[in-house]
Amino acid sequence: MRIAIVAGEPSGDVLAAGLIRALRSSYPDAYFYGIGGEQMQAEGFEAMFAMDSIALMGVESVLRDLRNILRIRKSIEKAVLDDRPDCFIGVDVPDFNITLERRLHERGIKVMHYVSPSVWAWRGYRIHKIKRAVDHILTLFPFEKTYYDRHGIAATFIGHPTADKAVLIRERADISRRQHTIALLPGSRGAEVSALLPAMLGAAKLLYQAYPDKSFILPFANERLMQCHAPQVQAANLPITITLGQSGEAMASACLSIVASGTAALEAMIYGSVMVVVYKVQWLSYAMFSMLKHIDHFSLPNQLLDTPEIPELSQKQVTAENIFRAADRFLQNPAHMQALQVQFERITASLHTNTDQLAARAVLDLLQTESHETK
Repeated sequence: MRIAIVAGEPSGDVLAAGLIRALRSSYPDAYFYGIGGEQMQAEGFEAMFAMDSIALMGVESVLRDLRNILRIRKSIEKAVLDDRPDCFIGVDVPDFNITLERRLHERGIKVMHYVSPSVWAWRGYRIHKIKRAVDHILTLFPFEKTYYDRHGIAATFIGHPTADKAVLIRERADISRRQHTIALLPGSRGAEVSALLPAMLGAAKLLYQAYPDKSFILPFANERLMQCHAPQVQAANLPITITLGQSGEAMASACLSIVASGTAALEAMIYGSVMVVVYKVQWLSYAMFSMLKHIDHFSLPNQLLDTPEIPELSQKQVTAENIFRAADRFLQNPAHMQALQVQFERITASLHTNTDQLAARAVLDLLQTESHETK
């Protein structure tokens, strides 16, 4: 079995690594190659390009490096067409993957996309492009499968892997100081951290002044980010524990998390931490999002809760004072925090499905379909 995979985000690296591991349990000699990160490579994946070469944030970043991105996509396209693998799997990064998937699909390659693009939230017109590009799509949330069913696109709801491992991480987390700990998660990309960390540190200072019994934990996504920003954190002169990775443990041991919009917001919910979500990108990216969105709330927890109750701060709203006020409203109302955590538990239970095995089963079913069609 030969499978090409392109992942461009740390969260996608985790998803693809779990899928590779699950597929290897049935096909130990399977060969996986394409674009991926350290976790995929630890499972025997052969990376043709570094994952961060396509993990760019915002329209401006993409435009600056457009020539290199197009070169990489062309190289991957040629490699896959020359190799004719059993399947191509695009993991997230839809702006890179969907065009690539369409070109491969048109040339007879079986295509699966893992993690639904947020077509239900903005740029809904992409659904037509997706329909032409993929044979099957794997969704992390049940409402996404319903959306694809409505548009005649084959989809499988597989749950979320973080929900699968949440129990183990909660057991390892230090819950003895949970009511006294606040987690700060400024994101996994350099530009994102640079944009959000100053306001988060400012908010931490205000929170410490108001709640001197509180301490903070700040997990950096990788070594490079930690080396770049640790001096800034230390200069804040606050009781902040810096860790490399271990974001799940950080959120599981915190009563409140201040997080960058995206995967971290969902993970905070799964680990049972009430959160404030912040979002800040360059102006052109935000202008495009504002024009093309068709939802009122951008964080996944607010899409999954019965009533949106998670504070969301974007662009100019992302200030130390605003973050402090949103966090303070939670800290002043423990009963409300507890009620939200009950909802979090219910949602997490619905996402706990043995995701890696379900994803692998969907891939094998797709390949079986191809085998029957060939016969």
